[in-house]
Amino acid sequence: MTQSGKWSACDGFAQPGAPHHSAGRRATSTRAAGRTAACVLAVVVASCSGEDPPRDVPLEERTPKVLLIGIDGVRVDVLAEVPTPNIDRLATTGTFTQRTRTTTPSVSGPSWSSMLTGVWPDKHGVTDNDFGGRRYDAYPGFLTRLERARPELSTFAVVDWTPLMELEGGSTAVGPEVDRRELLDGYALGWAEADARATALAIQEISSADPDAMFVYLGNPDETSHQTGSIGAPYRDAIAMADRQVGMLVDAVRARSTYGTENWLILLSTDHGRTDDGGHGGDSPVEMTTFILASGPAAAVGTVEGESFIVDVAVTALTHMGVEIDPTWQLDGRSVGLR
Repeated sequence: MTQSGKWSACDGFAQPGAPHHSAGRRATSTRAAGRTAACVLAVVVASCSGEDPPRDVPLEERTPKVLLIGIDGVRVDVLAEVPTPNIDRLATTGTFTQRTRTTTPSVSGPSWSSMLTGVWPDKHGVTDNDFGGRRYDAYPGFLTRLERARPELSTFAVVDWTPLMELEGGSTAVGPEVDRRELLDGYALGWAEADARATALAIQEISSADPDAMFVYLGNPDETSHQTGSIGAPYRDAIAMADRQVGMLVDAVRARSTYGTENWLILLSTDHGRTDDGGHGGDSPVEMTTFILASGPAAAVGTVEGESFIVDVAVTALTHMGVEIDPTWQLDGRSVGLR
């Protein structure tokens, strides 16, 4: 996360378009690759114009929107060493903490479940990557809670780690009440390709629809570290790639014609860290320590006061969207990083 200058989509990072699998309440037809790529190109051209939309609408009169970007398996001390100009830019205009604690065990199933639901594994029931004992019916993901509290909102999610959206027997952290769900398979496509397609699909939604709340999952850094058994150059390159994808998503948001009347909160986080050999699941500091970044007009600037935990992410998103936290939900997190 070293300061290495401002990156923009003009730097030539191209997003391939491709067919995809979709599921959810609103059916999504398979699109041709050229159409998706053209959509991304249009956003890139708009964002490269260098023109910001008017910002004379008072913050309290703008429409709140939230984009949560989850990057799997990012170790915070490595993040600090990798040039990530887009994440840096968000951090300088928002709240950033690299002392967030994740779940025990520090594996993806329980960790993503806690980030998305706002409760610890003793409530949502997920303690490993088999997702047995899950209780998303009682503790749904934040997008589902948004749909139930304010069904008029438009929600979107894209993931390439399939258990977040598809499990035998149903009931997932990104549930069927989410308006548009895009499911990709990182193992089948290759993780770099899957993340590229996920980014393109999210950009398409941002530029051609009117989403209110979004979740974008990027899995390549975690899988790269697993495949190489290290936190070396390939892992660091994967983090740098994720940073470029973050930049493209943020550029797409800022290119919206209605951006000046919207109050976008960009949330960025990870599920767990890792050891030097690429493993995780233990309780060492490098495995248990994660980060939360909140950026946008409603975000405070600086660091989070007090402790922060992975369960804070969902509560922060709900709070920004104006949803009152019902005590009967028994959420474990708190809102962090907002003014």
